Amino acid sequence: MENNTNTPPPTTTTSTPSSSTVSRTVLLILRVLTFAFLLIAFIILVLTKDDDADIKFKDIHAYRYMISTIVIGFAYNSLQIALSIFSVVSGNRILNGDGGYKFDFYGDKIISYFLLSGSAAGFGATEDLHRIFKAAEEPLNSFFGKANASGSLLLFGFIATAIASIFTSFALPKKAN
Repeated sequence: MENNTNTPPPTTTTSTPSSSTVSRTVLLILRVLTFAFLLIAFIILVLTKDDDADIKFKDIHAYRYMISTIVIGFAYNSLQIALSIFSVVSGNRILNGDGGYKFDFYGDKIISYFLLSGSAAGFGATEDLHRIFKAAEEPLNSFFGKANASGSLLLFGFIATAIASIFTSFALPKKAN
């Protein structure tokens, strides 16, 4: 007794995630990394003080600028994390159409360079002030070391946001000329 039915043999299929799902997940990871870098930079900078010289981060305008860039980066990044989580979980975007993609792209560009300017301001102020205090024989190495650590983390936040900007540029709709 032979079975002559025309049923194909069973096949096993493994589904691979689409490229849009992968890029959404990568964007979410980059945004979480940025958030972590900004959070740690904020904590380090706010806790930076030297009791011997009675100097705090609030006494230096460039460090206040760093704090403002971190806070603005938090706000934008928190919004983008919420949008990314919704996008990854549901598979749909809240901001549909060209406007949503442009918001992501230009927002990432603006915030990334804003974070870079905060980091550069912190590095510049730290270098100049360290030189001045060192000449006055008050090195404050711990104070300026913590400020440099915060600036470095802010720089890493810029890098993660800049990479996210590259991924959002891939999502921009291609316009025919």
